[in-house]
Amino acid sequence: MITVEEYQERVLGQVEPLAPRRVPVAEAHGLRLAQDVTAVLAVPPFDNSAMDGFAVRAADLAGAAEDSPVALPVDGDVPAGTTEPTPVGAGRAVRIMTGAPLPPGADAVVPVELSDQPPGATALPDRVLLRRAPAPGAHVRRRGEDVRPGDVVLGAGTVLAATHLSAAVSAGHGELDVHPRPRVGVLATGDELCPPGTDPGPGRIPDSNSLLVAGLVREAGGQPVPLGSVGDDPEALRGVVEAALPGLDALVTSGGVSVGTKDVVKAALTDELDFTTVAMQPGKPQGFGLLGGRVPVFALPGNPVSVMVSFHVHVAPALRRLLGQPARVPLATARAAVGWRCPPGRRQYLPVLVDDGPVPSVRPATAGGSGSHLVASLAAAQALAVVAEDVDAVAPGDKVGLLRWS
Repeated sequence: MITVEEYQERVLGQVEPLAPRRVPVAEAHGLRLAQDVTAVLAVPPFDNSAMDGFAVRAADLAGAAEDSPVALPVDGDVPAGTTEPTPVGAGRAVRIMTGAPLPPGADAVVPVELSDQPPGATALPDRVLLRRAPAPGAHVRRRGEDVRPGDVVLGAGTVLAATHLSAAVSAGHGELDVHPRPRVGVLATGDELCPPGTDPGPGRIPDSNSLLVAGLVREAGGQPVPLGSVGDDPEALRGVVEAALPGLDALVTSGGVSVGTKDVVKAALTDELDFTTVAMQPGKPQGFGLLGGRVPVFALPGNPVSVMVSFHVHVAPALRRLLGQPARVPLATARAAVGWRCPPGRRQYLPVLVDDGPVPSVRPATAGGSGSHLVASLAAAQALAVVAEDVDAVAPGDKVGLLRWS
């Protein structure tokens, strides 16, 4: 039996970030930039109005005030999207919308609220009374005042949120170089499995692991590739894996890795994967290796709580590395709200409920503690309490590690 750290090092030592890929901006959300994004366009791309109102020459309104407005003839409209705006001559005005290009000759905008015109969709007036003397540049957004061509808009390593994508598009980009979302095969094993929503009958159980792992992969930033389930037939399992392998960046199996007489994953892939026991509870039996010299395969135990724990402890860090992100996430600290027993000699990962505060407090999510079969109660868990191998029991108020998955 090896420690959790030894097994994690074994796994992460064989996982490298996926090669960068150029993808449409719309597909880059949540991915990590592989290189800097520099502006192709200025932002704003042209001088434009920051208000609905009237484009003017500021000098023509010297002395304008509430009690002495200045009247100017109105020569036309400049709506947003105009490519050839009506010029503003001396002593004249043009009605303008927010975002529309500043007409030639104009150097300021007077908001409609400072005129005798009502806001909204109205007929173009022949003239307008303006009650404010604007300074040159008033309510004008200048070309490039936010970003100029060649400026770095986003740095390599940025994990792209919605605001980042908007910035990239505004700066002229339709595609970005990113570390792509890993395509992760999801395969459950066991003769006992039956499809969701069917009557299992004697000796059989619903296949909850396929949906569990697929959801965890998606939450970790990967793209799940459902491969269904296979029975306890090594040749059938090898056939499914070999057919799927060319389209995968990783593979997660559940079940068939312990010491039973029909441990199908161990039987089918014993030459390719390294099967071992890890000093953790639940999730002691584990298997890992590279198939085809490139695809990391995580062979997890079959009990759903073991699957969930093993995923967060071993698979999620590897997926983060494939995504080009830091693999390890530091544990938080919490205090136990109640006491519980711990397995001797193994690190405990206990599904818990969390009461947040300056120091969060935790309590077991189920009366059964960390039993690996308690799948129906798993939905209540919000995090994992992590208890060291040399601790036999946790008392109320004791500090424990806290592994959150959101």
